[in-house]
Amino acid sequence: MGRIAIIDIGTNTFNLLITELVGQTSNRIYKTKISVKLGEGGIEQGIIAPAAFERGVEALRTYQQTVAKFNVQKTFAFATSAVRTASNGEEFITKVKQETGIQIQMISGDKEAELIYYGVRNAVKMSSENSLIIDIGGGSTEFIIANNKRIVWKQSFLLGASRLLEKFKPSDPITNEELEAISKYILKELEPLVEALRISPINELIGSSGSFDSLAEMIAHRFYTPTILDNKTEYIFNLDDCETIYQDVIKSTKEDRLKMKGLIAMRVDMIVIASIIVNLVLKTFNIKKMRLSTYSLKEGVLWLIMNERK
Repeated sequence: MGRIAIIDIGTNTFNLLITELVGQTSNRIYKTKISVKLGEGGIEQGIIAPAAFERGVEALRTYQQTVAKFNVQKTFAFATSAVRTASNGEEFITKVKQETGIQIQMISGDKEAELIYYGVRNAVKMSSENSLIIDIGGGSTEFIIANNKRIVWKQSFLLGASRLLEKFKPSDPITNEELEAISKYILKELEPLVEALRISPINELIGSSGSFDSLAEMIAHRFYTPTILDNKTEYIFNLDDCETIYQDVIKSTKEDRLKMKGLIAMRVDMIVIASIIVNLVLKTFNIKKMRLSTYSLKEGVLWLIMNERK
């Protein structure tokens, strides 16, 4: 197949991975992301707002040029929550095909969770014991109970950081009342997870890429050195470090967060909601161990493509 490109069209960020397939191995050639905020201004109404729609098409025009520059033979593009739940999602897919030639495949929340699992399993050494994998997106958040062999339970919840920001519009900094209201809402939505964990207990949480990358970067800058994350596909969190960063984030203004080392600008808004979700899950389910997987959906897609070629 030669060179392939995988595009993950997220609610907040569009991710691009270009890799070369040689036999049964893949060599990463290029990786980038664009902050598109596809959910901005419309996610609560179930539409892609006009400005976001145009940003999305423009980002994929840019990616098409990148893909051409790298002489990619085949492009795989996947759309997730923002496109999936938008009344004009199909219109977006059609427009992108017309403008760029990129054919987007819309995937279900279930499929998204499955692909995330394949990605995580390739980054992190999992065991026969169950872990809880969480991928916090802009539009949805996937919760997966799984081990090194299989997925035990999975569900995609409409608890993405962008979606919750649009719904609650928290103050800057967030107030205690808002924090309580958001936490209460998340816990109510997560009732199916509570039941699933009762039946299938877990021994750790694995955070998939995105906001967990940012958390690890912030911890590395604050307590250690950024190089501790170099060329790593997994990282073991110290939960005391996580608690300190959580308190910093919750008390911070947007201006404060823009100055926080290790926090990229595109996650400055999302990190507040993401931190609430992570803290809530750790405390509610009394989880004592947490790891980062730097792989997510696009690496899961790559794993699937490579295994279908065998």
